[in-house]
Amino acid sequence: MIKPQLTRADVTPEGYWWSRRRLIAAMGAGSIAAGFGPGLRAQEELEPNTWEQITNYNNFYEFGTGKGDPAENAQDMRTDPWRVTVDGLVENPGEYDLAELIGDIPTEERIYRFRCVEAWSMVIPWNGFELNRLLAKIGVRPEAGYVRFETAVLPDVMEGVRYPILDWPYVEGLRMDEAMHPLTIMATGIYGRPIPNQNGAPMRLVVPWKYGFKGIKSIVRISLTEEQPLNTWQQSNPNEYGFYANVNPEVDHPRWSQASERVIGAGLFGGRIDTLPFNGYADQVASLYEGMDLRENF
Repeated sequence: MIKPQLTRADVTPEGYWWSRRRLIAAMGAGSIAAGFGPGLRAQEELEPNTWEQITNYNNFYEFGTGKGDPAENAQDMRTDPWRVTVDGLVENPGEYDLAELIGDIPTEERIYRFRCVEAWSMVIPWNGFELNRLLAKIGVRPEAGYVRFETAVLPDVMEGVRYPILDWPYVEGLRMDEAMHPLTIMATGIYGRPIPNQNGAPMRLVVPWKYGFKGIKSIVRISLTEEQPLNTWQQSNPNEYGFYANVNPEVDHPRWSQASERVIGAGLFGGRIDTLPFNGYADQVASLYEGMDLRENF
């Protein structure tokens, strides 16, 4: 029997989390970011939003379109047991219990900026593991060029899927080099606690240089494909949402500017801050798109 990814014994109280973080900062080293470039190491200097802010202000249309709807409506979703189908161009296809699929992959903390396409932002201390480790486990066949993900559709507990707000199930995708990049993680926790339902329990995607809608939640299917998948928001409105969705202050949304962002928790007089190319991770990821027209491939 494989131990589940996170148990109550793994929970890190928020107060202890802050104490440990201050200790790491005082030491000036020893973070999980030590193996990366200066851009990611600088994330230790970011101030994460509170648990309350992170878990009460988000988008998860399966539970409603209001920012507070997911926290209010997601509590009846059962996430244990949880099955994930792996199919397509893989060596080890099948339907797996989540604990069997990821239970032997160690988790770590990653403090990432989160930038919503709606021009608001947070800083979130995720717990998770690099997606490339899961892809190595399921075995990617050489002809695979993309990873396609699906969210659960549970009409009994997901009020939103009873209505044609979007074409369910919610679908997202990544190019293979994006999926294999060490910044791309599958998150199973926040602040050392199991990730709550409203944030995408029991497992979600986090790609910090892309707009938040790429971070598909409550994943039940991972497919390796040769062709670029059609993601849900691109299908819904291709003039406003693209496949890549890289954070880019020079390419506005048709209905609002992307040059700046409202920081959640900054208060009435916190103002706005300038949005950074690739959400501040350009040093690590800009080379993935060298030669591409980023206005055309938005």
